[in-house]
Amino acid sequence: MSETEKNTDRVHKAVNWDVEDDEFTQAFWEQNVKQFWLPEEVPVSKDIPSWMELTNTERTLYKRVLAGLTLLDTKQGNEGIPSMMDLTDNLQRKAVLSFMGTMEEIHAKSYSNIFTTLLSKEDINDLFIWIEEEPLLQNKARIVLRQYENTTDPKSLYLSMVTSVFLESFLFYSGFFYPLFLAGQGKMISSGEIISLILRDESLHGKYIGLLAQEKFNEFDYDDRNELKDKVYDLLKELMENEKNYTKLLYKDVGLEEQVLNFLKYNANTALNNLGFEDFYKVEPVNAIVLNGLSTETKTHDFFSTKGNGYQKGIYEPLEDSDFEFENL
Repeated sequence: MSETEKNTDRVHKAVNWDVEDDEFTQAFWEQNVKQFWLPEEVPVSKDIPSWMELTNTERTLYKRVLAGLTLLDTKQGNEGIPSMMDLTDNLQRKAVLSFMGTMEEIHAKSYSNIFTTLLSKEDINDLFIWIEEEPLLQNKARIVLRQYENTTDPKSLYLSMVTSVFLESFLFYSGFFYPLFLAGQGKMISSGEIISLILRDESLHGKYIGLLAQEKFNEFDYDDRNELKDKVYDLLKELMENEKNYTKLLYKDVGLEEQVLNFLKYNANTALNNLGFEDFYKVEPVNAIVLNGLSTETKTHDFFSTKGNGYQKGIYEPLEDSDFEFENL
């Protein structure tokens, strides 16, 4: 039978939101929609005076951490989310993943809004050349894409979900550290608000895809689970080694590399928790300013001065760990 004939015989289904397919997907859809935002709604131009007060070293660090985030968000939106959608049959889950993929593209666009506001055209062009020529950043993308581009069966689907959780709950955070660090000191506030909005999204994405990964993991037999768990930790160690070197490269001139390395371990443990595993790294207390910036609770702002992640298109309540506990998983 030809492919055309198979397609003719196939029954095409529409997504039915009147029926809950599981205990959590519709809740994640609703939360994603409530959190929707656009970068144009945040007045980045208010950061220009603060930007001018930064040293050249600080500016270079700031724009490079955002450039690295731009690359990762681009790959997550273009390759990561679609790779999982292709092997996900449930239509409600496809819809949630699709929405998340759209937000990854919005995240990438938001960094460009910051660049366009603060940098010259020449500086922006040089920055995107840096993205393409920085070996450690390119290697990070290669490791991630190596998995995404080979999502062909249930095992590789699980590992792509794991890779996605590592990306959204761990790898992004070497880039998030510095904007949170500055915003907590009253510098680059509007750009920091964009990071806060992105953090709120990534927290949701990591938890949702982590739940899907846990469900998939539990479908395998004992031997397969052990095999996959070994691959999870091998991937984590490979990513962490590259991320350590990337962090040292970026942060060495401002003396923050040890704090960021500790922050990476903190978030790697969070990623593992999202996947249903225990902490792996021993972590020292995280910089209090940055830790406070990780809060996804609504911040209150004067909407005529700063957009803030308190902006709501619906009723928004702070996320709690208990919101993501489901008895049947």
